[in-house]
Amino acid sequence: MTKTNPTLPPMTIQTLGLMFIAGFFATNAFDLWGQMISPALGFANLSPHGLAKSLLGTFGLPNGDFAGYFVHFYLVGLIGYPIGWLFVFLPIWQRVVGDTHWFVPSAIYGFGLWVFAIGGITAIAGLPFFLGFTGITWVALVGHVLYGIVFAAVLRVIK
Repeated sequence: MTKTNPTLPPMTIQTLGLMFIAGFFATNAFDLWGQMISPALGFANLSPHGLAKSLLGTFGLPNGDFAGYFVHFYLVGLIGYPIGWLFVFLPIWQRVVGDTHWFVPSAIYGFGLWVFAIGGITAIAGLPFFLGFTGITWVALVGHVLYGIVFAAVLRVIK
């Protein structure tokens, strides 16, 4: 008999669809905050495709605008971050903390995304650590936490 882990979602087309739908809304919330609301309030303007372009260039890969947007929106927003939530963070959270309200773990996950992207990926891409803790760093923090919250909220609404 095969033992299954109830905290992991099934590997189905439905799970993939949930990832894409929730990732779509979360990525759009991230971009709306970072590229429209934040600058309108006088804060920094995020350019996540620019970070993706820098990372691609570091590895000698094509790093034009299309590639940057593709990596940011599709590979990260619709696939990478959703996989991180569904198959890594949430199962660990549920095993360690148990079933809790979705809001706190989703905000913590967003914080972790910020550390990963702005602390780690920027360093790999040859950019200053945490982008030198300038205004863009803090706008990105809000954006990543917002991503985590919107992603989890959309999953809850759909399910």
